[in-house]
Amino acid sequence: MYRPLLLAVLVWTLALLLLGSIVHAIGASLACPDWPTCFGTMLPEMTGGVFWEHLHRLWAGALLVLFPVAVLLTRRAHPERTALFRLGLAGIGLLLVQSLLGGLTVIYQLPDAISTSHLALAFLFLALVTVILVRTGPEADDYRDADPERRLVRRAGLVTAGLVFAQSVVGALVRHTDAGMACPDVPLCLGRVIPPLEYPTVQLHFLHRVLGIVVAVVTLRYGWMVVARTRAPFASRMATALAAGVIAQVLLGFASLAGRLAPPYVSAHTLLAAILLALGVAMATHAWERDPQ
Repeated sequence: MYRPLLLAVLVWTLALLLLGSIVHAIGASLACPDWPTCFGTMLPEMTGGVFWEHLHRLWAGALLVLFPVAVLLTRRAHPERTALFRLGLAGIGLLLVQSLLGGLTVIYQLPDAISTSHLALAFLFLALVTVILVRTGPEADDYRDADPERRLVRRAGLVTAGLVFAQSVVGALVRHTDAGMACPDVPLCLGRVIPPLEYPTVQLHFLHRVLGIVVAVVTLRYGWMVVARTRAPFASRMATALAAGVIAQVLLGFASLAGRLAPPYVSAHTLLAAILLALGVAMATHAWERDPQ
């Protein structure tokens, strides 16, 4: 029973990230000017931007209930695996800090550092839930002579997940500093391969593009290596999904610029980044040697 709930928490978290992206994209981040209430009540009129902002808050509040229950059920099913329980407690701690950051974001009128930290912690929580879900699944016994293939898959997952996380944090900075249209043309930036870098917004936007190329090249390279050199079905599926996802992510980035940061494109871009992170973490976790606890 606990694993379906863990999966629900994972999907719920992805939906929460999508909602948060929609809230920002439509300019509704301060539709509720107070916190934790919205216009002094927990049941405001759900219209316009208030609908999306308050729905985001309610969805996050539900996660504060769902995840601790999942942690307790996992503990009951695996009382001997204390490492899993510690991960669960860390996740609860992350959720509490996330709630505080969400409140500070509203109280201090969307400061860039806090808003970016809010998204970074959300991605970390998603990664943590992914680890727990995979570690409670079937044993990773589908490697040939274990070590060479296992090491390759683990490295591919870790490197990919790390790069996606870094790119997502930079993307959050681009978004919250209003640098999304600093380079309005594609594939060039202000008509040049390397744009004039005297403006901070152009620097940040260009960094996001360059890092995106790095993420795409590394992910595709590792995806090919995993599929070609291992016989682990789970790893091959994850690597294939990562390769397809990173190509789609690049196209979504182009579409976001062409559409002048239209909410559907930008929100899908954020959601796909979260999915790519989860795929990389899942691949690395599945290839990790199982500990006795």
